[in-house]
Amino acid sequence: MFDTLSDRLAATFKNLRGKGRLSEADIDATAREIRIALLEADVALPAVRSFIKQVKERALGAEVSQALNPAQQVIKIVNEELIGILGGETRRLRFAKTAPTVIMLAGLQGAGKTTLAGKLGRWLKAQGHSPLLVACDLQRPNAVNQLSVVAERAGVGVYAPQPGNGVGDPVQVAKDSIEFARTKQYDIVIVDTAGRLGIDAEMMQQAADIRDAVSPDEILFVLDAMIGQDAVNTAEAFRDGVGFDGVVLSKLDGDARGGAALSVAHVTGKQIMFASNGEKLDDFDAFHPDRMASRILGMGDMLSLIEKAEQTFSQDEAEKMAAKLAKGPKEFTLDDFLSQMEQVRKMGSISKLLGMLPGMGQIKDQINNLDERDVDRTAAIIKSMTPAERQDPTIINGSRRARIAKGSGVDVSAVKNLVERFFDARKMMSRMAQGGGMPGMPGLPGMGGGAGRKKKQQKQAKGKRQSGNPMKRKAEEQAAAARREQQAGGALGLPAGQDAKDFELPDEFKKFMG
Repeated sequence: MFDTLSDRLAATFKNLRGKGRLSEADIDATAREIRIALLEADVALPAVRSFIKQVKERALGAEVSQALNPAQQVIKIVNEELIGILGGETRRLRFAKTAPTVIMLAGLQGAGKTTLAGKLGRWLKAQGHSPLLVACDLQRPNAVNQLSVVAERAGVGVYAPQPGNGVGDPVQVAKDSIEFARTKQYDIVIVDTAGRLGIDAEMMQQAADIRDAVSPDEILFVLDAMIGQDAVNTAEAFRDGVGFDGVVLSKLDGDARGGAALSVAHVTGKQIMFASNGEKLDDFDAFHPDRMASRILGMGDMLSLIEKAEQTFSQDEAEKMAAKLAKGPKEFTLDDFLSQMEQVRKMGSISKLLGMLPGMGQIKDQINNLDERDVDRTAAIIKSMTPAERQDPTIINGSRRARIAKGSGVDVSAVKNLVERFFDARKMMSRMAQGGGMPGMPGLPGMGGGAGRKKKQQKQAKGKRQSGNPMKRKAEEQAAAARREQQAGGALGLPAGQDAKDFELPDEFKKFMG
């Protein structure tokens, strides 16, 4: 959703790099480019004006004029102001002193309230709570049945005494659900209310009546991030008509311009608390303004990636695998490879995970072109092998390959390629476990390498004689400097002079990813 905005901001900051000092004209030009980028992203005009004013005031101050690297200082200012416009600090749910805590969902029809009730219920269950979903949308056809199905998939309770489809009193259902939750020991009640295609008095009155009946601890306004500027108008109407405490953004994985998300916290004064960015029930998390600002500016989101990994991977399993890899490549089998692949798949889309790494915004086209189905095909091939073949793939000959290919529904060449890829990946993973770094990506933070390689090069270069001929010695020095520059590369190990858009993933990494 923020790809276009990210690209425009990256191009703007690129023009600043390399300048020793920034003049007032440079800052004005940068502010103008940022203003255009935000307006094109559909950010509300009042939010844009406030944002640009703050950036310009700070950029013209001492923190930039006296900085050693003014371009980085401007990026830092933009990052901090983006965090501010997105709401500042992460806003947490308020829980009632005496259970149950009542959370009421409000919003237009089609915003995704019912699905989001299931996502929120699943998320709260993972936090150790016992949520109950309450069906108070008795107007929309099949809404009650949909909530029951979503609740079953999320593994949470549901209270739906009325059939819906225009039958039943939603206010009475909401009121009765509180006593039901106390009786059945549910500590959180999530009330799913009815919506309309547009703002109308009847919907507002019904939402206000439910609010008065259950006295919710939190009223969350569910906002479709894809409806553009109308999202801000709708949010203001709900704030004035019913009132709400926080915003939940749905459909954040869409391809519409994401300005509404940047505008709503500034315009309504209510923070974004949660974000839904996919169709699955686990595509949902707390909204962190600092992490979202970091993603928009192409700095990645390592904290979210680490949290996903911690939720998916067992610490004991990770330590066992690290110890196994450290012993040597042959200790790592195809069973281990399959297990690791399935664990990574549980974390979500491979392209989304790679997109969270810093600097990957420069190669987002290559990441988006990754075929997720390759992981499923690889798993099918491995599962078609015997235990002995998984343990020692070197025994896989021509007849075995034909049998495995037939069992997994692929060509024989695919089986051969997988085994070869596995051997390459095994070497790479063993090397990384021993601190050798990823081949072809020198100096990548967290991947090892770089330093060890440099020491080795320095050791080899030690004591090398220089030519007595001044012309020849100068040529040797220039060649050595060119080699050092090429080895240093950029943050991703790019060869000197190579543009980020021409960068391709290393062959070993391509093989590993399939």
